[in-house]
Amino acid sequence: MSTLPPYDHTPRPYDGLSRDVILSLRAKHCHPVIFTLYKEPLLIVEGSMQYLFDDAGRRYLDLFAGIVTVSCGHSHPTVNRRVIEQIERLQHATTLYLHPNFPELAAKLAAKMPEGLDVTYFTNSGSEANELAIAMARMHTGREDVIGVRNAYHGGTATAMGLTSHSTWKFPLRTPGRIHHAACPDPYRSRFAGTPEQIATASVEDIRDLIRFSTPGQVAAFIAEPIQGVGGVTSGADNYLSEAYNMIREHGGLCIADEVQTGFGRTGGHYWGFEHHGVRPDMVVMAKGIGNGFPLGAVTTTAEIAAAFTSRIHFNTFGGNPVSMAAGSAVIDVIEQDGLQANCREVGGRFKAGLEELQARHDLIGDVRGRGLMLGVELVRDRMTKEPANTETVALLELAKEQGLLLGKGGFFGNVLRIKPPMCITDADVDFALEVLDDALGRI
Repeated sequence: MSTLPPYDHTPRPYDGLSRDVILSLRAKHCHPVIFTLYKEPLLIVEGSMQYLFDDAGRRYLDLFAGIVTVSCGHSHPTVNRRVIEQIERLQHATTLYLHPNFPELAAKLAAKMPEGLDVTYFTNSGSEANELAIAMARMHTGREDVIGVRNAYHGGTATAMGLTSHSTWKFPLRTPGRIHHAACPDPYRSRFAGTPEQIATASVEDIRDLIRFSTPGQVAAFIAEPIQGVGGVTSGADNYLSEAYNMIREHGGLCIADEVQTGFGRTGGHYWGFEHHGVRPDMVVMAKGIGNGFPLGAVTTTAEIAAAFTSRIHFNTFGGNPVSMAAGSAVIDVIEQDGLQANCREVGGRFKAGLEELQARHDLIGDVRGRGLMLGVELVRDRMTKEPANTETVALLELAKEQGLLLGKGGFFGNVLRIKPPMCITDADVDFALEVLDDALGRI
């Protein structure tokens, strides 16, 4: 039995509703589409940095970060203090009035972007932000067709669900506009042969075919996650986005980087995932990590593209909310002050190397991939056939939980371990996680 690293935090005694009462209330009053992860659902009542605590005070190392949302750490003291200070002064005011937090956060984001990407519209979520980005692209170009990538996830609202290319996440509902999906450049499960770079190029040629045969020959936009999140931490080689962007721009379209999961230093080497590909998008969509758990999303673009969306009134009641802006501003400061991007690079590199070492000893691991602290481990029953080991993945999550380790899972077949912890985890945390995974893989 592995032991969690020492940590100086005593959780407060929990005296709230019991687990059974909560389950009963959920079953009676909460929508049935809302699910839990484990056979015996966890009752999580407290968090501190990279750790979570249940109602009995047991500590867990969190490797999923509220689905890649807690960037700085659970209840980070600086983020908490800045939010509390703002709540005590003003909880909400519309952007029809002036308030410093709104433009200050927009300016901080502009400072992190390539030159010219300096105008931001704030939303409540990534789904909203993706909807807005597509609407702006269509207005700016005067075109309708949008190209996404198979295996991608961009949200659950109408257009965002259309952009999503996972049947398990799509209801049989009509989605607005003409949306097409090109081949996923993931080299592990690609239908194309060759090196990762050759597969990336072949995937871009698939974009060309879509434009030729499924559109009028001109498009409004191309949207892609630099690393697919729900899709199972998949990505193309570093030449993929560069070649894809060139293809789209040849046909009049804008390029949108969905940085909802990859942004804010998580990939380690760069602040944004698209920077690993050496590209400059026309729009950057963000959410999740920008708020460290507060509901906050945004689209950053150029002044010219933003201007195309001013012919009608568009308003977001909570976009620019002073408390959310305070949280987002604090997150950017903490990432710098705590050296979290460097931590993602260094600790993430240690983690990936350890996972690759486990792959050499456990045949259940078919692939290890990702960057920084956005890592994926695909489990297969046979490395030659790549048969997905989905039931084994569920079993592994249960075994890991028993030892105090919380993981996520994803991929179309539900057979990919999603390792995306708060960006403050330590070498000792990584060593503990690897020990637990080694034990669980051996037992399965």
